[in-house]
Amino acid sequence: MNHTYLCIDLKSFYASVECVARGLDPMTANLVVADPTRTEKTICLAITPAMKALGIKNRCRIFEIPKTVDYMIAPPRMQKYMEVSADIYAIYLKYISKEDIHVYSIDEVFMDVTDYLALYRLSAKQLGFQIMQDIFKKTGIRASCGVGSNMYLAKVALDITAKHADDFIGELDEESYRQTLWTHKPLTDFWRVGAGIARRLDIFGIRTMGDVAAADENLLYKLFGVDAELLIDHAWGREPVTIADIKSYRPRTNCLTSGQVLGSDYPFDKGLLIVKEMMDLLCLDLVEKNLVTRSVTLHVGYSNRLGTPSAHGTADLQTYTNSDRIILPAVTELYKKIVNPEWSIHRVNITCNHVMPEEYHQYNFFVDAEELEKNRKVQEAVISIKNKFGKDAILKGMNLEEGATTRERNHQIGGHRAE
Repeated sequence: MNHTYLCIDLKSFYASVECVARGLDPMTANLVVADPTRTEKTICLAITPAMKALGIKNRCRIFEIPKTVDYMIAPPRMQKYMEVSADIYAIYLKYISKEDIHVYSIDEVFMDVTDYLALYRLSAKQLGFQIMQDIFKKTGIRASCGVGSNMYLAKVALDITAKHADDFIGELDEESYRQTLWTHKPLTDFWRVGAGIARRLDIFGIRTMGDVAAADENLLYKLFGVDAELLIDHAWGREPVTIADIKSYRPRTNCLTSGQVLGSDYPFDKGLLIVKEMMDLLCLDLVEKNLVTRSVTLHVGYSNRLGTPSAHGTADLQTYTNSDRIILPAVTELYKKIVNPEWSIHRVNITCNHVMPEEYHQYNFFVDAEELEKNRKVQEAVISIKNKFGKDAILKGMNLEEGATTRERNHQIGGHRAE
């Protein structure tokens, strides 16, 4: 069956929301979304199209903006952006069923419009334009749109073709893709081709999608393994995965993850404090979701100045559990084992592996079930109080120590200010 997809992106979404709130036009106003309380090295979450037109990169740092440019700084408000995104999703639902929408990010969606074009008596391009107009009318935010015969082509039409169109709509099928984009450079403009992939291809003189299509497939499989299949398909403009496939996908295993980039480099002991705080919250998260885990993986990145490999390791808990009395000591021991005490720490990621519903778990003979049940009741009480009175209603002593970040993170979404 032939499909037709739309890929709609909200232009400079965070910056556009802030401009609209100030009665400004995002296409002409100079505004960046960044936290002014952080250093000049903080990354701008978004900049307006007007600033992009000046040659300023979207994910630049504050100090990289030329001093000659006059601009406003808007502190990030993640809760606000989520609310506006939800309002725009409601607009999508006026036209397309949720079963035919795949939310790719807070500001980008894919839609399978195959069965809607005859209903509305519109072409895919006309339908995309109508939705874009509705978004602008309701929210003041401009959008761009890619139309494609599969999800990959819709995305490429959005990322590469739409930006050169007067109406901000690009359209591709397999034939037009090969005719117009097989010679396009750089390769990193194409979806899922990162700088690392492009560098490895460049060594062999492969610099365009046309080059990839003409390359020896054995070489590509040697370079990228099974991922070469995706690269080869995309070089020819093919993509077999549909939104229905995405909706029906169920992973073999699940995990629960927490990570943060620290505001400054931390010494060994304060890094351990951060790990304990993060693991404590993950334990509460497991309890609240009625999940248990058998192992925890810790990944610690050192200061960027050091240029050293990250520390990485996994703690086997010997049993499935969500008890902080079991997990915290195991992760503490793992930290002391894998992290170099002489090097400063800048990033921490913790993953609870192979999580499963708690009802399938049984205590083993080496666990004091009565003590764990008491601990469980304490954890549940903490969760209940936090849910009723807020995340700061109960804090542990470690949350009040110098360098602790839990209180600050309680008021963030995705590592940025909620309001």
